Amino acid sequence: MKNRNAVTRTAHWSATHPWWALVVWVAFVVGALAVGGHTGTKQATNADLSIGQSALATEIAKSGGLTEQPVEVVLVTAPHGGSLDQQSAARAATDAAGRLKGLSAVQSTGQQVLSTNGQALLVPVTMSGDPDTAADRVQPLVDAVQSAQRGNPGVRVELVGPDTVKAALNTMLNQQVGQATGLSLPITLLVMMFVCGAIIAAGVPVLLGLSSVLAGLGLWGLTSQLVPDPGPVGELVVLMGMAVGVDYSLFYLKRFREERARGKEKIDAVDVAAATSGHSVVVSGTVVILSMGALYLAGNLAFTAMATGSILVVAIAMAASLTLLPALLVIFGKALERPRVPLVWRIQGRGDRARVWSALLRPALRRPVVSLLLSTVALLALAAPALHLQLKATGVDDLPKSMPAMQAEARLTQFFPIQSDTHLVAVEAPAGSAAQVHDALAALVREAGQDPLFTSTPTPEIRTSHGGRYGVVEIGTRFSSSSPQARQSLARLRDDLVPATVGKVPGVKWAVGGSDVAYDVDYRAAVVDRMPWVLGFALALTFLVTALAFRSVVLALVTVVLNMLSAGASFGVLALVFQHTWADTLLDFQSTGRVVAWLPLVLFVILLGLSMDYHVFVVGRIREATRAGLPVREAVERGITRSAGVVTGAAVVMISVFALFASLSFVEMKQLGVGMACAVLLDATLIRIVVLPSVIALLGERTWWPSRPAAQPGDAPETEAETETAAERGEPVGAAGLLVAEDVG
Repeated sequence: MKNRNAVTRTAHWSATHPWWALVVWVAFVVGALAVGGHTGTKQATNADLSIGQSALATEIAKSGGLTEQPVEVVLVTAPHGGSLDQQSAARAATDAAGRLKGLSAVQSTGQQVLSTNGQALLVPVTMSGDPDTAADRVQPLVDAVQSAQRGNPGVRVELVGPDTVKAALNTMLNQQVGQATGLSLPITLLVMMFVCGAIIAAGVPVLLGLSSVLAGLGLWGLTSQLVPDPGPVGELVVLMGMAVGVDYSLFYLKRFREERARGKEKIDAVDVAAATSGHSVVVSGTVVILSMGALYLAGNLAFTAMATGSILVVAIAMAASLTLLPALLVIFGKALERPRVPLVWRIQGRGDRARVWSALLRPALRRPVVSLLLSTVALLALAAPALHLQLKATGVDDLPKSMPAMQAEARLTQFFPIQSDTHLVAVEAPAGSAAQVHDALAALVREAGQDPLFTSTPTPEIRTSHGGRYGVVEIGTRFSSSSPQARQSLARLRDDLVPATVGKVPGVKWAVGGSDVAYDVDYRAAVVDRMPWVLGFALALTFLVTALAFRSVVLALVTVVLNMLSAGASFGVLALVFQHTWADTLLDFQSTGRVVAWLPLVLFVILLGLSMDYHVFVVGRIREATRAGLPVREAVERGITRSAGVVTGAAVVMISVFALFASLSFVEMKQLGVGMACAVLLDATLIRIVVLPSVIALLGERTWWPSRPAAQPGDAPETEAETETAAERGEPVGAAGLLVAEDVG
């Protein structure tokens, strides 16, 4: 094959040295897993994830050594809601405290405190070490309390607190994600069997996707040492790796089997597949990587980590499709078509599916104006609820109520109710200003004590260090963090009280944070402020890559508009499902009336990238048909019907995997799964079957402006006999005598 580029040269080398390519790839995956297993995954701390004034307040308090150690609680209650035997409770609490005192992670245990109704007893436990990593050291405390529970069966003994909840959530997520990943493999294989009609051919995309995920997880462990994991990165690696890994290999596999059915030898078929589908894979993968890279503009560790993990696994999947896949295709050869799935093979061997897709396309091609208008109105109607999308940072309300740790938290709140949130005012002043700082903080405490938004009891304690240069004071509100009054109290401190007191000290640096409401306000503000930049950058990159890949400004503009339509519709679905209560029972969650703040940005850039998988592949086939001399509408029909089967199969795989994640208990993963599944469904159906063909039918040759993809030398129009495939005729073709079910889409 003349004039090979880097893609075709790489594929050609793998095809001519298949066993070497396979050995190198296996060594790479094993090495990545070994490195990741050695380093482990470094988790982000609360300080890493803080943003805005919340981050500054934490930084000032930490610099002054004024950060308080985390406190967990041993809670003793009646086991089944009955009356508590206080003597048994006291013995159990003493037993638990005694077991905890000998642990290196425990600094001290406090006195027993009985609830006002006498039905619960607690013992505060102060942990030692770095507060930001306390959750990593809490398991020995949990084990000790469980031992005390076994020794005191007459009462319920449990460890309660934020670090216990965080550790339990991580454990639950690891278990559920592992189960979802395990289920995704047989489901993906089953779908691929229906798409490919042969078991070995079906297994190749699954193998490539799985190897990409394993390598991605291993390298993410190494990368997390520089960019700590905020939580959902591992899940994103699994989602993205399986989605793009299966997609890329499926597109490549389809074209290889087509060329083999036309009589080409294995190496020649690989060369053609690399020059066509391989090119589409590179374009699509580049768009995914660039769109995910837009998250770096968000200026937050969580987005940086999610972008980095996703880029890693997409790059690996793209490399696998250009190196491992050609080798596997040559190694398996004719065996790709065996063992056949009898019923599926027979159904695909008839031309019915091509006629079905042609029938579905007929309204868009015959009446493009009406079809475009109706489909656009439907998408805009779905997107309308997104105008009222309410965002929030992940908080306690978003955690699964089914978790034992959350149920224990609910019991603690029931017997020892905490009605307020507490804001941390942190101050750093120049040397020699200690007296002024203390006086200013004392004035702040007095002013807050006279304001109905704040509680005056107990009197806030002013703590200072480094000769008074650093100072902190915790000011409690009368309201819970989810209330609008709590947000008002934060604004009162930041905008009025602190500037009027502490802010008067010359050269002072101050910040108000420390509370759930402060973190929520700062996080949402940062996301909203950066959102236009991130979305605009991602769309601009998509426009640029599409314009360069197809040499068409018009097509690039169409691509951007279509992506905005599908993303807007998916945001609308999120608002409809998660900001109301009608789907609570259906999806097994409790609505908080909001969507987690990081989701829209991440969802948009992921969808922007994944939709390009279909878009590049489908438009590439349409452009091929146009270059072969077919009229535009015939080219649209030919391109879509010839690619519809593989696109549908890839979409079903994605929807299935995303639906599994929508079944997880954690609402963040549930919202991500629902949003992704709905967006892919809309993109692979309404966008690809109605909107895209309608737009190209209306634009005609102007679709490709300023290029002119008319018939080129060597691109003579296919005759009807040449375009009729083996599957359509129901007979073997080519030297290998292969049936290629995908030729009919």
